[in-house]
Amino acid sequence: MLSQLLIGFVIGAVLFGFGVYWWLGSRRSHSAPTTRSELKRLEEYPFYPFVVNDDGHVEFSAGAFCQAVDHFMGEANERAARELIVIGEQNLVRERFATEDLNAYKRLYEMYDGDQVVLDNDAFLENYRRIVSQLGRSFRGTGIEILLHNLVNPSRSLVAIENGEVTGRTVGSGATNLVLDLKTRRQRGEDKVNYELNIGSRQFKCTTIPVFREDFGLVGAVCINVDTHFIREAVVGDEARLVAFVDNLLRTDFELDENILSPEEFQSALRGKRHYLDEAIRSGSGQGRERRLAAILFSDIVDFTSRMAGDENATMRLMEVNDDIHHRSLAAHGGQLLKKLGDGTLARFDSASEAVSAARDMQRSVAADGSYQLRVGIHLGEVVVEAHDVHGDGVNIASRIQDAVEPGQIGFSSVVFDNIKNKEGFEAKSIGQHELKNVSDPVSLYVLVV
Repeated sequence: MLSQLLIGFVIGAVLFGFGVYWWLGSRRSHSAPTTRSELKRLEEYPFYPFVVNDDGHVEFSAGAFCQAVDHFMGEANERAARELIVIGEQNLVRERFATEDLNAYKRLYEMYDGDQVVLDNDAFLENYRRIVSQLGRSFRGTGIEILLHNLVNPSRSLVAIENGEVTGRTVGSGATNLVLDLKTRRQRGEDKVNYELNIGSRQFKCTTIPVFREDFGLVGAVCINVDTHFIREAVVGDEARLVAFVDNLLRTDFELDENILSPEEFQSALRGKRHYLDEAIRSGSGQGRERRLAAILFSDIVDFTSRMAGDENATMRLMEVNDDIHHRSLAAHGGQLLKKLGDGTLARFDSASEAVSAARDMQRSVAADGSYQLRVGIHLGEVVVEAHDVHGDGVNIASRIQDAVEPGQIGFSSVVFDNIKNKEGFEAKSIGQHELKNVSDPVSLYVLVV
């Protein structure tokens, strides 16, 4: 349990830091193109050089790539051609192509100043390199390795690494399969987080954070690798090593006099609260499983799969907007984000009315954005709470309610309706009884009048 808490703390801090920089990097400004041809993205052409095979994996298509090279040699499109150069370097066409096709690619590379494309990407990744260095140096002696891949040069992709002794890798190592793996996961709407990696007798908990550029798509990846056996076997089982591990994790270089607490937490601290679980640990309520009544909210982006197939980069930017809307709405109404399920979001509330209010805020923000739609389902019921996850019929029913309503609607069960019907500011209408998948009895559903 201690090792899981420590790992969770570290990974959470690292993911937050990289999430902020990924959000900022994805919004860098770009010069405006001047013609319709220059506006067109590579993925809008029929020769986009990636296909999905029968196993659902993304594969590089050499034939489509060569067709694209020929096209952009005759019809100028700097935006799409430079993206093609990135893909060419990622997929090692200099090593794979026969002489004639390679010479054609080299001419395209020179025509669109491929050297500058590579240099621009190096500059783009410089902030990520500095983050890797700073964060990695904060976790010396903890069995946690943090690194940065430049995926425009996959044969020597590893451009920054801290605590590399964990895996024995050094700057200059390659990651030739990572590009296609991340593209496959993106095509499926999957993340590559919290996965177990076993190599011989070694075992790691890993997280991979892809780095995208608006004009070029996938250009890098930040990886966090935790030596599982080191923590479970060498640290947890040895008191002296456990103390050393904690000391390394909590090591500081200087002290600041700043107040980062909320007003409520500041007052609790003045009264003697020592850490964030102080009261829970004293009462014993913070341990193990807990059954409780909770309002569960489940939201889902309408037509997400077809959007990914049509314009992957635009859909990923849409997900950023959607995440921001959810975070603001949950924070405003006391909701807790439990997990992301592809394009779906699962959250819980202590109050049914706050869950409905948060959903209303989400739908209004999504409508104001105008680029996509949400379905939202809410149910109030008993759930099993474990750490930051929940299980039980309440979760399943909320998900099925979301499936049953129309795009842009907020649907909820009769028990939620009973909790809000007499509260000011809420108006709902019945949409009758519905048979929900994996729910034995029909459920009376309502939708909020927004």
